[in-house]
Amino acid sequence: MIIRLNKSISLTDLSTHLQLDSQLLHESNDVELRGEIEANTQLNIPVNCLSIVENSDIVELVGDDIIKSELKMKKPYDSNELEKDIEKLIVMYPFIKKDIVGYSVLGKPIYQLTIGNGPKKIHMNGSFHANEWITTSVMMYWLHEYVDALGNGSTRINGHDVQSIYKDTTLSFVPMVNPDGVDLVLNGLPHDNTYEAGLLQMNDLSIDFSQWKANIRGIDLNNQYPVNWDIEKARKIPKTPAPRDYPGDAPLTEPEAIALSNLVKKQHFDRVLAFHTQGEEIYWGYLRKEPEEAEAIVREFERLSGYKAVRDIDSHAGFRDWFVHDYRKPGYTIELGNGVNPLPFDQFDEIYKKSKGIFYAGLYM
Repeated sequence: MIIRLNKSISLTDLSTHLQLDSQLLHESNDVELRGEIEANTQLNIPVNCLSIVENSDIVELVGDDIIKSELKMKKPYDSNELEKDIEKLIVMYPFIKKDIVGYSVLGKPIYQLTIGNGPKKIHMNGSFHANEWITTSVMMYWLHEYVDALGNGSTRINGHDVQSIYKDTTLSFVPMVNPDGVDLVLNGLPHDNTYEAGLLQMNDLSIDFSQWKANIRGIDLNNQYPVNWDIEKARKIPKTPAPRDYPGDAPLTEPEAIALSNLVKKQHFDRVLAFHTQGEEIYWGYLRKEPEEAEAIVREFERLSGYKAVRDIDSHAGFRDWFVHDYRKPGYTIELGNGVNPLPFDQFDEIYKKSKGIFYAGLYM
């Protein structure tokens, strides 16, 4: 059961009000509970407290319809907002499995949500690049639509049987690979001042980080993979950490890139989809290492979205490049939207409308 605090209250007083041991409150919530808890905080509590919290001036019940409306919102996500929504999702939809696949440089969790229990294993990720944070917003909207259909027992969505998709497919969903970078773009300099001087120096002493693409150490996470990495290293213009494009001093030095590499090695995905911005293109080939079925899948993506399928581009050391090269399985980089990064949030509706077919085709193909 979800409750929302009507006013700020100490943990001790809340425990007394709920007639619930504070340790049980801790165990029922992934957030750290200590000292005073702020008003409007939402908590998950055991259902046996239902009669206590009704008609209370301290807490109120939050119904399923309220949580659903809060989840299915078109909004920018920083790492904190994402974490709050994930907690609501796993309460609303117990069939979603949440785990942490790694941590960022600043120690922020990189979450994976797993939906389905089928033999076909599909991985999707977003926000590899900090200024492409809108990918997380679009992905979370897709996800909510999908799990809501599953939870409501719907049979079809976007023309396909969602229950069959759930039975046939296991979806690995990592909506924010680069939480430090996204937070830097959306919120500015981190409270941890360890990196403040270096960030300002890399950013020409500007506190406007809206164009920042890299992780917090100035490494481009999508230039970190061990497939012709030396080619990218040699030709990239930044030779030291920078807001964008610097591939690092060696492959897989950054914890965020390592986390995704380890995830692939552990879970043996049948295909991967990495969502970026911008250009309305789908990159799907790499040095002719892609399998034959990769083309049939990308043609379906192309048909549903109107995006252009591009087989060959002069680029190396990316997550998708590495996956296709090393595993000989289909991998796709999907460039959502058009314009200049970061794309304005008022593009959300158009991006969502064009790209949601790719999400579902990524599952049923």
